[in-house]
Amino acid sequence: MTMLPGGYMGKILQVDLTTRRSRTEPLDRTLAEQYWGGHGFGIRLFYDLVDPAVDPLAPENPLIFAVGPFVGTPIPLSGRHSVVAKSPLTGIWGEGDVGGKWGMALKAAGYDVLIVTGAADRPVYLWISEDAVAIREAGHLWGLDAFAAEETIRRETHAKAVTGTIGVAGERLLPIAAIVFDGHDARMAGRGGLGAVMGAKRLKGIAAYGRGATPVRDPAALKQSIKAVAGDIVQRTMALKDFGTAGGVLPSNELGDLPIRNWRGGLWTEGAQRISGQRMTETILKGKYYCGSCIVGCGRVVEVDSPAHGKIAGAGPEYETLAGFGSMVLVDDLEALALANELANRAGIDTISAGNIAGFAFEAFERGLITQADTGGRELRWGDADAMLWLVRALGTGEPEMAHLLAHGVRRAAEALGGGAEAFAVHVKGMEPPFHDPRAFSSLAVGYATSPNGASHWAATHVIEGKVALPELGYPSQVDRFATVGKGILTAKMQDYIGTFHTLRLCRFLIRIGARPVLDWYRHVTGREVDLDELMRVGARMSNLKRVFNVRCGITRKDDTLPPRLLKEPRPEGGAAGYLPDLETMLAEYYDYRGWNADGVPRPETLERLGLGSEVADLPRAEPSGIAAPETRTEAGGRRAP
Repeated sequence: MTMLPGGYMGKILQVDLTTRRSRTEPLDRTLAEQYWGGHGFGIRLFYDLVDPAVDPLAPENPLIFAVGPFVGTPIPLSGRHSVVAKSPLTGIWGEGDVGGKWGMALKAAGYDVLIVTGAADRPVYLWISEDAVAIREAGHLWGLDAFAAEETIRRETHAKAVTGTIGVAGERLLPIAAIVFDGHDARMAGRGGLGAVMGAKRLKGIAAYGRGATPVRDPAALKQSIKAVAGDIVQRTMALKDFGTAGGVLPSNELGDLPIRNWRGGLWTEGAQRISGQRMTETILKGKYYCGSCIVGCGRVVEVDSPAHGKIAGAGPEYETLAGFGSMVLVDDLEALALANELANRAGIDTISAGNIAGFAFEAFERGLITQADTGGRELRWGDADAMLWLVRALGTGEPEMAHLLAHGVRRAAEALGGGAEAFAVHVKGMEPPFHDPRAFSSLAVGYATSPNGASHWAATHVIEGKVALPELGYPSQVDRFATVGKGILTAKMQDYIGTFHTLRLCRFLIRIGARPVLDWYRHVTGREVDLDELMRVGARMSNLKRVFNVRCGITRKDDTLPPRLLKEPRPEGGAAGYLPDLETMLAEYYDYRGWNADGVPRPETLERLGLGSEVADLPRAEPSGIAAPETRTEAGGRRAP
């Protein structure tokens, strides 16, 4: 067999829960060289395994976990892993980008990829080590919250095992269910309902432990390269170190980026101050959490002991959680938000979807579409922390009936409620957006519209509109955040660029150091010399393969849009007051740069250029009619995508 590049353990573990059998296959060299790892391995393997028509909760929907070549090396911020499946929330491609230490444990046990198929006839958990793979009974774990399940699994396996578990939301197959990694440290595969996929397989948890070392081709050169940029990394991420992602609350409010009152408000200055990362540091912060190989420590460890909210000790709320349960419903009680975070983590629910659901539910109550008869007498009033906490608990259990409906996402809830609820149900392709406003950063509009898993900010396009420059990609300085021309190209470039971080399994916060160190690290780890063009080609290959899968699921240009509230209703005040993004212009530019037709379908020659010629046969046969072809643009370094 041809020798693999460095950085890989060389094994794919496949577990069939229906037959309760596992087997190991060698990692293919071509897969490693064309897709690198993480999300890249995920989409290639998933695409080859899955009929696009599969029910997301069916045994045939595989749940794939993958690491990359940097995981297990000394490279800073490289302790991440990917989780992919067809999403129960959207019915299209689903992906999770997870920090913590679980990915390092899987790799140390000897595996680059874990593929779980089938469904057990009763609850089980997986125990993966260097010595064996075991499918163990988990009836005694079913019904436990994610933290309690983790504690029990570690007692039954190894004290240093790292786990991924589901809470009651995953057991009840709620499409906002997350997978909770690293126990009380709560690193989440939150988006798209991947916890429900795990629950449908009756898989309560996965524990991994090993002592295997990631092979590195040139350890001395890698060490020197890391040393050369370590200080720069620390300096450029100092705000994250000091305040975590929660430090973004105040600047987001000033910029008009923080969503307020279900995306209707413009400024919330006093409230933002009360829930900010700065206030957290002054009050409830007790320590910092570092993901595997991290030197930044943006995770927060908090402690609350109050008559109103009891005792809480563990992972603190991130920016997204503070915005979702805070500014979205006007709750400015930081201790209540810490409790909401704890409740959501234990139940295993995505706080981004849940925060949007909260804003939607409070507005529906305001409009009379949800009443006290639906909530067991509870009023959902803006600023009411107790009402917010009641809803978080209810979403986790799916009870009462209205909470069960809401826990299926705002798209389905709005369809069921009627009465014009669709007008204030904020989602893209069924997935609620993260708490950054495309009316504050125009590239987020086309980014949310085209993200393959529904609204996602992980492509990080808006950082180029903020404080980060990437001269290698044609952006020597930050760009105008309200401009239109060039933003489709910017978005495509950043999706591909950050996409390769998701293959190598680097944290996106490393975007600040540029591409050169990443390319050097790749050479030192794998022994392969690649340039920026090849890096971007790997990202484009992933982006296009995800798009082909979604096209086969029925996605077209009509789905690449934003909800009415973000396209037609400007923010009334603040740093982004009055602005609305010109999505159609940016989308046409994006399609043209990508080499897609006017309906958003990759052209055959685009796929051929990216080494995806075998997927051409999967495309719709006819060009769409009645839609003008996008105008070719060349602004902002706009040559056609690699």
